[in-house]
Amino acid sequence: MKKREKLDIIHKWYPKAMTTIDNVNKIIDFVESDLDLEPRQVMLADSICSDDVNSIQYPSRTHEFLGPFKMGGLDGFPFTGLTGMGAFASHVPDDGAVFIYYGPHIGITKDGTIGEIHRLGQSKNSGCCGAAKGALGKLINDQIIAGNITELDYQMNTIEQILFNEKERVLHAETPLFEATEVIYEAIDKRINELVDKTNYNCKYVILVGAILINSDSDMGSFTEIRRFDVIDLSTKTRQSKIDYLKP
Repeated sequence: MKKREKLDIIHKWYPKAMTTIDNVNKIIDFVESDLDLEPRQVMLADSICSDDVNSIQYPSRTHEFLGPFKMGGLDGFPFTGLTGMGAFASHVPDDGAVFIYYGPHIGITKDGTIGEIHRLGQSKNSGCCGAAKGALGKLINDQIIAGNITELDYQMNTIEQILFNEKERVLHAETPLFEATEVIYEAIDKRINELVDKTNYNCKYVILVGAILINSDSDMGSFTEIRRFDVIDLSTKTRQSKIDYLKP
């Protein structure tokens, strides 16, 4: 299947998506041309779901960066918190930058079904993101208790509370799983920015890329719809949006 044919399927749900490979290539081009840095001067942290498909479909060019430092747990929420962000910040080259890529993921099969993918070696589709689908199922069945976060299932309970806090918005959406993913993205974006504001970085730049990571069948690869591309110049304490640079 040609790239444009794959994109036609994904664009029915996410019209601004591009392949994740193209997205990473554009970011590396930006780092080299606009920031005048080499990828080896950039420490990458990602806050994406711990689902194995994200490792399988992660573009190999990301290995040109240092890292990655893993901040995310279920569906990409930055569960490592301030301690993780502080540790990551202390690893960056003095003359370089930190690059934080974050967001939830969702599956779309080659026939356009949202919330599923066909994984390598399996005979049937499976859920993606399973945590988001599980939390949504509990929300639909009124099984989430406000404020209930347990030690035994802390990460899942946190995702449940994020959706519970936007219960009416999610349940009244045309496609509740799509809307749940939007809600989770907003929660991740808010938390990442809170962590960045409370962390000291001894480098030149902080690069923030917030996105919906879209997985597909094993022969389709992954796609990315960018929601934020900000560059913070630490010498001037200014932040600029560079999102136009990443448009398809």
